[in-house]
Amino acid sequence: MNQDLKQIQAPIATEMADFEKKFRTFMQSKVKLLDHITQYIVRRKGKQMRPMFVFLTAGVSGSISESTYRGAALIELLHTATLVHDDVVDDANYRRGFFSINALWKNKIAVLVGDYLLSRGLLLSVDNGDFDLLKIVSNAVKEMSEGELLQISKARKLDITEDVYYTIIRQKTASLIASCCAVGAATTGSSEETIEKMRLFGEKVGMAFQIKDDLFDYGEDVVGKPVGIDIKEKKMTLPLIYALQNASWVDRKKIIYKIRNKSENKGTINEIIDFVKKSGGLEYAQKIMNNYYQEALALLENFPESPFKNSLATLVTYTIERKK
Repeated sequence: MNQDLKQIQAPIATEMADFEKKFRTFMQSKVKLLDHITQYIVRRKGKQMRPMFVFLTAGVSGSISESTYRGAALIELLHTATLVHDDVVDDANYRRGFFSINALWKNKIAVLVGDYLLSRGLLLSVDNGDFDLLKIVSNAVKEMSEGELLQISKARKLDITEDVYYTIIRQKTASLIASCCAVGAATTGSSEETIEKMRLFGEKVGMAFQIKDDLFDYGEDVVGKPVGIDIKEKKMTLPLIYALQNASWVDRKKIIYKIRNKSENKGTINEIIDFVKKSGGLEYAQKIMNNYYQEALALLENFPESPFKNSLATLVTYTIERKK
């Protein structure tokens, strides 16, 4: 799978290597402790899919420029800030197999580090006059916060409908990938129409990406997160929502009772997973995921052929065929 990503990165390999160096400088601080922590963050970077979306969409829309590097850095800074804060809220000790900032340096420092990253992103845009990029990314952060809060409020009542679920994942996940693609296009001086097409493309990819993530909860692949973790946390995802929609009133009431009161029990989790599988929930979610995937590729067809376009299409395929 890493080999697949290297092939996808081929048209932007130089830019990605340069970006890593530039991103390190964007995060630097004169405070020794803060600089030590930001270096730790850079060292434990993941697949770097967000910068890849920015650079590839810029290549598809026009030409990669210094503005593209700043746009990719802005997204990484603001998103990393939200992850650091999320780990504090969730009391999480690990992220991507590494100790979280709060686990190593405690909550107060983690919150301040998140604030620092947020301010660095804002200043990077303000100092360079990238107000259009700042607007795109700030809107994504707002959407992500609203989506998270909407999911929390609905988890208490367990009354998420399919439409509400789509709203949640559009805000929580798809808005970020949409902002990557919109920023990539915006840094090339593209028209509002092109920027919107790229934003919509990213949103479709993000929807497919999150549904794929939800399918992992049912043990379809060997992944980093434990099977049934969404059920344990009372998160209503598409396979479960579909299964409940098509269940009898009695079965629906019984399953909801178990999610509300017994979701910590491993046997209960397995019973709910079995219920979803027998109800066709996984097949339905896969069908919806593939619809978003096809819609994303159809939007990409509007752009001229290029190595960037080919890699972007392959990256979209990667998001729904990944094993973790």
